[in-house]
Amino acid sequence: MATHKSSEKRSKQSEKRQARNVAIRSRVKTAIKKVLSAVEKRDLDSASAMLGKAVPGIAKAAAKGVFHKKSASRKISRLTRKVNTLTSSLSD
Repeated sequence: MATHKSSEKRSKQSEKRQARNVAIRSRVKTAIKKVLSAVEKRDLDSASAMLGKAVPGIAKAAAKGVFHKKSASRKISRLTRKVNTLTSSLSD
C-alpha cells in the first residue's frame, strides 16, 4: 500500500495505464482474430477488409507503447502474409 503522496500518485497512474493497455491489447487481439477467421473461411474480401482495420490498430498500439515496435511489425507482417497466401491460392 502506498504511503507517500508521490507513491499514491504513481499507483494511480499505473492503474490508469494498465487499464488503457489492457483495453488496447484486447482490441488488437480481437482484430487479429477477425482477420484469421476470415482467412480460415477463405473469404478474401472480408479478410482484406479486416486486415485494413487491424493494421492501423496494431500500429497505434505500438506508437502508444503497448507493444514493442518490432513486435507490432511482426504481427502486421504475419497477418499480411496470411491474407496474401489466400489471394495467391484463389488465383491459381
